[in-house]
Amino acid sequence: MKEIEKKVYEIVLPFADELGLEVYDVIYAKQGKDMYLSIYIDKSSGIDINDCENLSNLINEELDAKVNIQDQYFLEVTSSGLERHIRNPEHFKKYLDTNICINLFKPVNKVKQYIGILKTYTDNTVTIISDEQEFTFDKKDISLIKTVYDWDNEKGVE
Repeated sequence: MKEIEKKVYEIVLPFADELGLEVYDVIYAKQGKDMYLSIYIDKSSGIDINDCENLSNLINEELDAKVNIQDQYFLEVTSSGLERHIRNPEHFKKYLDTNICINLFKPVNKVKQYIGILKTYTDNTVTIISDEQEFTFDKKDISLIKTVYDWDNEKGVE
């Protein structure tokens, strides 16, 4: 997590707690030509537009006052979604033994996307079981890791 993301997380957390929300993740990144500060939230009963709007209204001035972001950016407060990205140690721990999708920057064995059960992770690697084979990837070679929603059985990863 980038330093700016950590700072935003710390600022947003008490406001989210006040509203009964979990801050799943904070990402500050370029999307196309624009910078986005994306705050992903969750709660047990599900997120709706009012949750996003309420949190956004509470944190807007606080972020402007306490976070020194030089670039112009768009603030996005959104649901963490059905298929959630996995970036932090807490995410990896939460989704052990569940189905995940790994996208690679470059193909391995002519394959750029692997889906399998998350078995282990370290600071530098992620190991999955797919088609009864074990695959270990260096995190530096991974462009995206996310959970996989079971659309056929309409049940998620949790």
